[in-house]
Amino acid sequence: MRKYIYILLTAMMFTSCGEYQRVLKSTDADYRLDYAKRAFEQKKYTQAATVLTDIVTKFKGSEKAEDSLYLLALSHYENKDYESSGTYFKTYYTHYPKGKYTELARFYAGYGYYLDSPEPQLDQSGTIKAIEELQSFLDYFPRSDKVSIAQNAIFELQDKLTLKQLENAQLYYNLGTYLGNNYESAVIVARNAIKDYPYSKYKEDLELLILKARYQEARESVDEKKPDRFREVIDEYYSYINNYPDTPNREEADNIFKIAQRYVKD
Repeated sequence: MRKYIYILLTAMMFTSCGEYQRVLKSTDADYRLDYAKRAFEQKKYTQAATVLTDIVTKFKGSEKAEDSLYLLALSHYENKDYESSGTYFKTYYTHYPKGKYTELARFYAGYGYYLDSPEPQLDQSGTIKAIEELQSFLDYFPRSDKVSIAQNAIFELQDKLTLKQLENAQLYYNLGTYLGNNYESAVIVARNAIKDYPYSKYKEDLELLILKARYQEARESVDEKKPDRFREVIDEYYSYINNYPDTPNREEADNIFKIAQRYVKD
């Protein structure tokens, strides 16, 4: 029985491969589209995409043009080639702004870029592209059943961008006064991140870093500047504590506040 099954599977494999080669050589666009659909259903996404790439333009002006273009994009998506799928999904919804797959095309374009978004320490242009596509999807289809998925993906992507900014601000903080006042740079980067992503889960970390940067800046200032700069520290302390009264960093913040008070006259 096992031998029979093995022979049968081998025969089916060679038959399938033989048909694929015939499809590639065929000039019959309908036959190739039919094969691509079957290949997609069988999860042979590379074969489906290869066949569809050559025939999408041959159906121009027909309903099959819309179907084949969307299937091409979806084949790349299922094959985890999100850059290519995003390009074809965008081509689809640009050519068919009211097409039958437009809602899905806009969603998958953005969600594919979301899945392909790099780690925070790498270039984040792909992350920004994902946010733009997903936000565009929400703008066009605010009642879609995929709205919550898109929103959660955007929040996650924004957190990734915020984390990158937090790491940049931390780098400036660690440099201290090396070749200039890097504490000020840390504050600027952190404030910009808060402004751009006010609902990020890293907001408290950014505000704490601002407080610590102002404190270190004040400590390392010349004597005549210390009172004014420690007043800024106190202002930052109150802002931080008001926003996060139950923070686990309360002891650290309180210690900064106590030291700052010594330099500020009533």
